[in-house]
Amino acid sequence: MGCFECCIKCLGGVPYASLVATILCFSGVALFCGCGHVALTGTITILENHFSKIPADHAMLTDVIQLLQYVIYGLASFFFLYGIILLAEGFYTTSAVKELHSEFKTTICGRCISGMFVFLTYVLGVAWLGVFGFSAVPVFLFYNMWSTCAAMRSPTANLTDLDSICVDVRQYGIIPWSATPGKACGSTLGDICNTSEFYLSYHLFIVACAGAGATVIALEDTNPASCQTGNPSDISLSTSLS
Repeated sequence: MGCFECCIKCLGGVPYASLVATILCFSGVALFCGCGHVALTGTITILENHFSKIPADHAMLTDVIQLLQYVIYGLASFFFLYGIILLAEGFYTTSAVKELHSEFKTTICGRCISGMFVFLTYVLGVAWLGVFGFSAVPVFLFYNMWSTCAAMRSPTANLTDLDSICVDVRQYGIIPWSATPGKACGSTLGDICNTSEFYLSYHLFIVACAGAGATVIALEDTNPASCQTGNPSDISLSTSLS
């Protein structure tokens, strides 16, 4: 066998669908973790400076956000290792690799391990679907505030009293009703929308939500007929990460 034929044979053993899905999964998790972490920090800054001047009023929210940031650290580490393991499992269960090592037979233990990875990936996909929905909540809250500010700046708007237009974050339940001032009206609200913290946090939450969606696609797009490189009975990463 010449060098060219050997290279073609090696390339035939690459689970390309699994490789693309792994890259998509890594990218989605990285976007969600990185952007989400910075956006949460910016959200605390906005609340402290404009909506809740007394630290005791938002102490619980601060603790929850810090906990979420620690969870983000764990997610990034876990999916980095899990993605590498699944990609390696996908390489070693392709038909080309099995043909190269035909003297080794599939064992019950090997099938159980592959099945466990498939099941765990489905569970993680469902979990990330919930994360995707949860990450859309801050996008909705920031969009409401941004659209209110855009309406005030609109030249077609016929507004006689800007101070009557307010955004009260207490109604969302993120800070208690006793928090002061709890809401922003008129020019104060416009100043908040013009701050770098608001602009950055809003767009980072959008990117984090998109990253969670990309991770869901990478974990849930399971099509064995189009992703497997060999026998349809082979259980590989491409079955769980198309």
